[in-house]
Amino acid sequence: MTVLPLPVVHRPYGGLPKPATIHMSGGRDVWSSPLESAPQDPVAAVWEALNEVLDPEIPISLTELGLIYGVDVRDGVAEVRLTFTATACPCMEFIREDITDRLESEFWISRVELVEVWDPPWTSDRITPEGRAKLRGLGVSA
Repeated sequence: MTVLPLPVVHRPYGGLPKPATIHMSGGRDVWSSPLESAPQDPVAAVWEALNEVLDPEIPISLTELGLIYGVDVRDGVAEVRLTFTATACPCMEFIREDITDRLESEFWISRVELVEVWDPPWTSDRITPEGRAKLRGLGVSA
């Protein structure tokens, strides 16, 4: 009986999934291109850009989840007031970086200031009707 050797298969990372880094959060592939000219309503433009930033765990935007509490834009500085679903949310750094990266891709935004808000605390009541519909489509009740 002849025994044939098994083929050698190269498996990066020992066959485990590729390690996640802070630069690998989800949704960046759906971001629109930066605006070509400064918007007449910078606050509305920031809200629109934030609607493209998805939660790293589920494909729902931060605005649809009700995590963005407010936005101000002054002299090229975008201030975003946000919260998280829990004080120990494992995705906090992904979310902070995605917000900053998306907004700083706009030439008319020179800096992003994130202000974390814990009062009022986030509840599922803050999820928008659009967000609830998307969650239902994913089989998640909220």
